[in-house]
Amino acid sequence: MAWTAERQEGALVGRPQGRVDESNWEAFSADLVAAITAAAANGLPFVVDLSGVPYMSSRGLRALSTGLATAKKADVAMRLAAPGEAMREILAISRYDKLFAVHASVAEASAA
Repeated sequence: MAWTAERQEGALVGRPQGRVDESNWEAFSADLVAAITAAAANGLPFVVDLSGVPYMSSRGLRALSTGLATAKKADVAMRLAAPGEAMREILAISRYDKLFAVHASVAEASAA
């Protein structure tokens, strides 16, 4: 799994690429927390662009939960954007689509 983060459309956007599973969830979690800290320092919302994530295990979902808790403590709005069909199903089955604001695109999530 690769990770990039950049300021875009009034938000800090984190872009994981690849599966998030048992082999890399800790790195994913660390990247999330670092990006949320950067978003807080710059007074920006944080958007996770899921368009490049075809699959996320329960440990990846747990990392999202940790990220959300970190974001709430830092008073940073955290949103998910652009999940593909499989990720949308994973978010729905796990009910994470109720826990997070999930948007169709990064632009939509940034503007929310």
